[in-house]
Amino acid sequence: MYNLHLTPEQIEIRDTVRDFAMREVRPVVLKSDRLDLRDRTLPTQLLDEASQMGLRALALSDAAGGSGADHLTCCLVAEELAAADADFAAVLAETAWLAHLLFDQAMTDAQREKHLPKFLDDHRCHLAFAGYEASVDTHLGVNYHRPAQADAVPTTTAVKATSGEWVINGTKDWVANAPIAGLFAVLVQMPGRHAPGVLLVPAGTTGLEVRAHDKPWRHGASGAVTFRDCKVPAENLLKDETAALLTGAAAAGRGIPLAQAINVGIARAAYEAALDYARLRVQGGRPIIEHQAIAAKLADVAIRLEVARVAVWSAAWASDHPEAFADRSLPDLPLQTVAQVFVSETLYHAVKDAAELFGAMGVMRDMPLQKYVHDALVCLHGTESNRDARLRIAEGLAGYRRAAAQATAAE
Repeated sequence: MYNLHLTPEQIEIRDTVRDFAMREVRPVVLKSDRLDLRDRTLPTQLLDEASQMGLRALALSDAAGGSGADHLTCCLVAEELAAADADFAAVLAETAWLAHLLFDQAMTDAQREKHLPKFLDDHRCHLAFAGYEASVDTHLGVNYHRPAQADAVPTTTAVKATSGEWVINGTKDWVANAPIAGLFAVLVQMPGRHAPGVLLVPAGTTGLEVRAHDKPWRHGASGAVTFRDCKVPAENLLKDETAALLTGAAAAGRGIPLAQAINVGIARAAYEAALDYARLRVQGGRPIIEHQAIAAKLADVAIRLEVARVAVWSAAWASDHPEAFADRSLPDLPLQTVAQVFVSETLYHAVKDAAELFGAMGVMRDMPLQKYVHDALVCLHGTESNRDARLRIAEGLAGYRRAAAQATAAE
């Protein structure tokens, strides 16, 4: 099993990111006038600074010019950034995750030689995966203990032109990082292919339009992406297994728990705010932390936070060491899905309890606690429902194994 003693390098990375997040990011995003307006505009200059620190290419291999961080380290960083701002953390986590999958696994040497320098040289070049379509029921239900009835087929198409280029038409919805992306990986249906393919589309390509969402239901920046006779070179088609990598089908609930790490960061921010307030607020002649009822509530929040962090670390370590499932060091369960259910539900209650310690101030719009409660609700309801996730875990308990191609992207 993983060792709870972090390596010196991991501790240095965590402490460096924590200092940056608390000193630079948090003061900007928690300004009272910004909170009162519910302004979630990304601090672009700070994103640039984070990129210069190597966080945009955190998971990218050393050979490709990144930091080569493992999944546990990526989760440590995601938590630290989310403790300052969940949107900030989500943008960098999405780009770092996609950089590793695209440049290290999905591209040929020729594709890497063409696209990697542009990514490394431009600190504002973020990455986006355009896969979801509102018009397509991409989540066909769990079909508990039965194979899926059918596969969801993208309506976005790519057809080969006589000139040899791919011509893309269609619309993708709720694309994470879309408004700031410099390169898109687009899931498309191609004539003569049963499984979808993935094409690379640089930002600014003729026929590519991005509309940012002003009321997103997910952390970070998102938008709708429309393709109208958008032409890209034939060599922009990625490897056949890319669709499974990007949708999560290859991981089948055993991928990197970045979203859950962000959830832990949100809860930690709420807990730390409540703890500081309980030490300062005096009632009955002494700080309220010395009142048993308040102390017990804070202890409950701390317990939930620590256990949730262990669940995230366990899933992250498991995604780095898949062999631990084969030799039975780990239970044969989708630990990322386990973390999804436990962390989202447990930490929502922890954040709500932390907010209640502030009394009426906990619901004021210009105070951070209402933001933390909203962010925790996004983690709870912004992905695959926990009801369906529980059924996938139950299938694992019963020994049922569905084909990798049938696993859903939400896992």
